[in-house]
Amino acid sequence: MTGHVVLRAAASSPAVQALSERLPVAGEGVRLGGAVGSLGAAAVAALHRANPERVFVVVAESPQEAIAVEADLETVLESDEESHLYPQKEALPYEESEPHLEIGGLRVEAVESLFAGGTKILVTTPRALQERVPIPVRLADLRTTFRVGDETPFADLPRLLEDKGFERVSLVEEVGQFAVRGGIIDLFSVSAGDPVRLEFWGDGIVSIRTFDILDQRSTGQLRETHVLPVDFRRSDEGGATQVSRSLLELLPSDAVLVRLGAWSLLEHGERTWRRVSTLYESLLDSGAAPRPPDTLFLPPGDLDARISALPRLEIVEADEQPALESATPPSIDRDMAKLDAYLREGAAREVETVLLCDNEGQLQRLEEILGGVHRLPPGTRLGIGSLAGGFELADSHPPLRILNDHEIFRRPRRVRRSRRFRGSVALESLAQLTPGEYVVHMDHGIGRFQGLEHIEIGGQELEVLKIEYAAGEILRLPVSRLDVIERWVGESDDSKPPNVHRIGGKRWKNLRKKTERVIEEMTTELLELYARRQAAKGYGFSPDTRWQMEMESSFLYDDTPDQRKATEDVKRDMESDRPMDRLVCGDVGYGKTEVAIRAAFKAVQDGKQVAVLAPTTILAEQHRHTFEERLADYPVNVGSLSRFRTPKEQKELLADVAHGGTDIVIGTHRLLSTDVVFKDLGLLIVDEEQRFGVKHKERLKKLRTTIDVLTLSATPIPRTLYLSLSGVRDLSLIRTPPRDRMPIFTNVLPWSDQLLSEALHRELDRGGQAFFLHNRIETIYTVAEEVHGLVPEARIGVAHGQMAGRELDEVMTAFVDGDVDILVCSSIIENGLDVPNANTLIVDRADRFGLSQLYQIRGRVGRSDRRAYCYLLVPDDVNEDAERRLRVLEHYTELGSGYSVALRDLELRGAGNLLGADQSGFATQIGLDAYMRLLKKTVERLEKGEEAIDWPDPDVSMHGPSYLPDDYVADSSQKLHLYRRLSKARSRTEVESLKDELEDRFGTLPIEAERLLDAAAIRILGRSLGLERAIVREDSARLTFREGVVPQMSRLEGPLRQRQAAMDVLRVHPLSVKLVAEGLEPVLETTLVALTALVSARGAAA
Repeated sequence: MTGHVVLRAAASSPAVQALSERLPVAGEGVRLGGAVGSLGAAAVAALHRANPERVFVVVAESPQEAIAVEADLETVLESDEESHLYPQKEALPYEESEPHLEIGGLRVEAVESLFAGGTKILVTTPRALQERVPIPVRLADLRTTFRVGDETPFADLPRLLEDKGFERVSLVEEVGQFAVRGGIIDLFSVSAGDPVRLEFWGDGIVSIRTFDILDQRSTGQLRETHVLPVDFRRSDEGGATQVSRSLLELLPSDAVLVRLGAWSLLEHGERTWRRVSTLYESLLDSGAAPRPPDTLFLPPGDLDARISALPRLEIVEADEQPALESATPPSIDRDMAKLDAYLREGAAREVETVLLCDNEGQLQRLEEILGGVHRLPPGTRLGIGSLAGGFELADSHPPLRILNDHEIFRRPRRVRRSRRFRGSVALESLAQLTPGEYVVHMDHGIGRFQGLEHIEIGGQELEVLKIEYAAGEILRLPVSRLDVIERWVGESDDSKPPNVHRIGGKRWKNLRKKTERVIEEMTTELLELYARRQAAKGYGFSPDTRWQMEMESSFLYDDTPDQRKATEDVKRDMESDRPMDRLVCGDVGYGKTEVAIRAAFKAVQDGKQVAVLAPTTILAEQHRHTFEERLADYPVNVGSLSRFRTPKEQKELLADVAHGGTDIVIGTHRLLSTDVVFKDLGLLIVDEEQRFGVKHKERLKKLRTTIDVLTLSATPIPRTLYLSLSGVRDLSLIRTPPRDRMPIFTNVLPWSDQLLSEALHRELDRGGQAFFLHNRIETIYTVAEEVHGLVPEARIGVAHGQMAGRELDEVMTAFVDGDVDILVCSSIIENGLDVPNANTLIVDRADRFGLSQLYQIRGRVGRSDRRAYCYLLVPDDVNEDAERRLRVLEHYTELGSGYSVALRDLELRGAGNLLGADQSGFATQIGLDAYMRLLKKTVERLEKGEEAIDWPDPDVSMHGPSYLPDDYVADSSQKLHLYRRLSKARSRTEVESLKDELEDRFGTLPIEAERLLDAAAIRILGRSLGLERAIVREDSARLTFREGVVPQMSRLEGPLRQRQAAMDVLRVHPLSVKLVAEGLEPVLETTLVALTALVSARGAAA
């Protein structure tokens, strides 16, 4: 209802009413003044509702402003269908890279919706208005709709989707992909919020379902779905002709062109034309054959003529008549008393005031801060929604005042993107095993996987893994035993491959024993430490205060679920009366520092001091900056102690700390010196502990027993390690990237002065900063001069590891504070520097870096909701291998998308940091996954005492082949993943769940797959009973138990009688029985019923 209030107010203003009744005609321009805050967007929405047949094209000066205006229109109109964003290309002119899928997709969607009559408001920028793109002549044919019950030739669909620019893959993970499996097509179109699964019977569509990328399972049913081309560049369907046209050339002649703000459209057009013409000349001079500029952009003369011919409306803030009678609300600046006074003053004048909150959580927080819903002054209410800027509108009926929570708490507005264009990464892509990779068999050691093959054993057809060991020996492992296999994960992409073992050889057995012994020692020590800490007495902090809630709600970003959980974990630990020792792990930029700030603020409010320990001066200064900024509104004194401070400053600070005058001290290992004395230290925050020396670690160990310690680590650790250690160490894992983190637009290209100048200018034009990475110290100053030549107006700084500490700190601080525009630096920026305003990264000679190092370096940009750019510069004669490596980065623009390769060594490094060097050595030798398995087993055993009897899986032989046929699951890595999950299943529920998943993703189960699942169910039931072997034939089944196992066979009388089956005892020691079908009931089902009855009897007896 929030949008309705704003729309009603704007529509009732006399100036808007007059305009609604007489919009400008072709060639005429009119102005509307007084559009403060988001009133411009509200006025457009009101004009649209009064004239629903007219098209409005709203032009905002920059891409960020266009996104904000479109979000405002969605809020006011309470619909995301009535307005569309037509964004400008992110690629530079002549850049040989595909436009980002999101950009292309949004453009196609906007144009299609406009010409199908679905939308009447387009929001765009001057450059997007001028850009020419190859648009098909037959615009009406852009959309294809699929409905349940429709008949569509199934065989033609892959071609149709490829024509629309979709890429065929085995597993759909991103927008613009499709996969075919039997009679099922998965696809992810830009016009749908979620990927969809079409199931066919012949050529008829029997079902349309949405599905989740992560686990590939269906999530809901649809009656219909629409598919649009991926972008205009490739939508040449069936030879439909395409013409390069700009948006201006497509608009109806009575479309109203609305300019928001006092700036010149033509000046923008001329500037763009000058740049593209210079670039064209420069490419011609270099011997290239670029397309003429007028095929890419509308020339300024044509632009002027087309704009002048349209009806035009300029909406400005200035008080020009006709104007809205408006004012900007006062700045509240987190002052709740000021807000209260403002609301009461409005109530006295009988003015309606609406406080807009971003989400339900923010609304509840603000309500609580204001004393609850019953204490709100009359005429004041809170609503969910968000506008770029609040306003006071005096001439509406009734007068209205709008304030946003992001203005009240002084933070930038977060624009919600209603649909996700980013894909995700399916769990199984991370677990893929391909022929040639090394595997670890828990009994035989390291071998090399050669692929899947079919063999026949005792008349039964099976699918097996072929693994090659030393001296060419081959081990054929039935897929049902896949649970004894782990992938061998090396320390990095280029780790030297391990030596393969001999089947049954001593080398592996010794290595495994040694590893198990070392793991046991470490685990015992950790468990003892943990127990000691659980028994120790510490300080219990008070529950959250109102200030705590206020401070947390002023955070710029929405907490991710992981971040929220980590915060709750830390606060729970602090409030308990035992000393906290928690490790928070998370990738760069995932919000660990915010968790630390909240903990520090909580401690300070109880009168305790906080020490924050960072491994480098740069990081310490970075933390000082962040803590000071976040806590600026509260009486908290933040000091920093590092070599960046003069001896006199250090002395003064130490005295202040000793008297309790400084609440939070941030510093390097200097903080651990004996002359640093705290009046009342309550919390120690350690960033990247693994980077401190042994001596410092010992000092930390002593501190740990008495005060609360929070450790942060940016090196990701494998989830399996987290799970296996969760009972030994308090760990919080932040795995989800912050919402609306934009993908990093990555490009591999040779050095070109013109392109680099354009890229840097684009960043500086939007008020941002850039990194220019050149990793040779001998030539870094020469390169800095060249960069200065490309952008003479930029302030340039140089930073490398061989500079004097003070000098390095100064330049880094200047960059963090925004006093340097471009930082020319070596790879010292790889770790820890956080500058959200820096969103362009240029890496010179990127071919000299490893993939994971580049991934870390690229993590320096894209740390806000602005689009980030990464240019990897390579020489023309770069070798093929390096180019392939860089193309991987170019393709995977997402955080956490397809990074299994780059994350491998990072995860291993993380494991090493957590386990200690001696441990990571063993982890490398036997492979990380196998190490995890041994660790988990040891922790469980030590925690629970001696293990219960753990029988191995029984051998199960079925009547007829049991596997997943190739024509059912065609992709071998997907098949392996499914086999592995089935072999690791430990309950019939898991088998049933996998059966549902197979039917959902691949269609009806063939008989071979049914047998495979039934065999797995027999194996699971049999294992818990001590069954050694099960042979199931067409009309009988033989069950043989292990030595010493005596099941309660008397429990089978009833079930067997019901199913018309008989049982013969073939042998008593060890017990072997035969089940024979005497009626119509299948013997396989009878076997499952009998085993289930025996398991129940065993459970009841226990």
